[in-house]
Amino acid sequence: MNAHSLTIIDNRTGISYEIPIKYGTYPGYGASINALELRQIKASADDFGLLTYDPGYTNTASCKSSVTFLDGERGTLQYRGYPIEQLAEHSTYLETAYLLQYGELPDAVQLAAWRKDIGLHTFVHENIKKLINSFRHDAHPMGTLVGTVGALSTFYPDAKNIHDESCRQKQVWRLIAKMPTLAAFAYRHSRGLPYVYPDDNLSYVGNFMNMLWKISELKYQPNPVLEKAIDVLFILHADHEQNCSTSAMRAVGSSYTDPFSASSAAIAALYGPQHGGANEAVLRMLNDIGSVDQVPNFIKSVKSGEGGRLMGFGHRVYKSYDPRAKICKKIAYDVFAVTGANPLIDIALELERIALADDYFISRHLYPNVDFYSGLIYQAMGFPVGMFPVLFAIPRTAGWLAQWQECLLDPEQKIARPRQVYCGNQVRDYVPMHKR
Repeated sequence: MNAHSLTIIDNRTGISYEIPIKYGTYPGYGASINALELRQIKASADDFGLLTYDPGYTNTASCKSSVTFLDGERGTLQYRGYPIEQLAEHSTYLETAYLLQYGELPDAVQLAAWRKDIGLHTFVHENIKKLINSFRHDAHPMGTLVGTVGALSTFYPDAKNIHDESCRQKQVWRLIAKMPTLAAFAYRHSRGLPYVYPDDNLSYVGNFMNMLWKISELKYQPNPVLEKAIDVLFILHADHEQNCSTSAMRAVGSSYTDPFSASSAAIAALYGPQHGGANEAVLRMLNDIGSVDQVPNFIKSVKSGEGGRLMGFGHRVYKSYDPRAKICKKIAYDVFAVTGANPLIDIALELERIALADDYFISRHLYPNVDFYSGLIYQAMGFPVGMFPVLFAIPRTAGWLAQWQECLLDPEQKIARPRQVYCGNQVRDYVPMHKR
């Protein structure tokens, strides 16, 4: 008997089955069995075979990936093996985006070429402006982004040549380059402001800030502290394993559609409040609490079940302190030194202090996540809450594209088509109208 296997005895039949166990890079993390092996377990010859039932894919691996490693028990996050803490301290977003795409950090020549290739694709077709102008003045920027990114597939029909490596590469440049432009145009439209064209003499983030906030100055000069803060936040949000939007990118991409359409689907998934709206929910919670002296009462109401939820704490995957939250907390003070402190920060700090010392929250693995501080930072910079998920989507584009290409090139991947457990009526005859 193979020691690296699972023995299953079907008590319906008494038959024993041996199923191989497979391992990922970390043997103690991600050991799995092939789900199709369970199909051989049948109660009778005409039985379809055993399925797993896993709503929300809470314990189902849909792919093999070498992009991002996340250990929720230990609170670690790595891109291509590099700890997020090191990337946030030493890297830039564009360098990190290169790492996600190609698996290695670029040398100086590679990075310069990468920056140049991204810079050449920051402009969008003038008709995109007409499309944005067709949205209502109060259209949510995220809805505008869903539409404009999807529309890019009609502007670049060559993007359908997904099996051509050089063509795929061009779409990667286009998407990473144009996302800040589309996001900034959506923001300016919502403010009734004229659009500002890209300035590729600025950094990736500096150019984004220019398109957002330039008014009448001849040359926009981004504040270096805010520029660095956004760049680090972009690194923190660049990828996060098989979350909802990444799974959407892979699922839609598995049909061999173009990356613009798949990215639009991923943005739509991120548009949902349970995915991209968490930091906005934190701000609503802090505003509802109102003052530091009300924090104990709020904590009491959460524990009793009579109050609201503790937003920004806990995570579907993390069972300890989200490593990104620690970095965000430091960034917050850097930003507040420029913008002035967000008045909600004192409430947040008191909430964190009490919760981290309370066994009720510790026993439930409720620790601050990245959303707890990121919303405070963006609000202090002057972003409206509607822009928060957009600021999430821009950096996540690099991760989505890395995951999309990995899925496309994986010979084991097939078009996404999950099974179901049917619970409806069995076969029955049609009833004529007069007999119903």
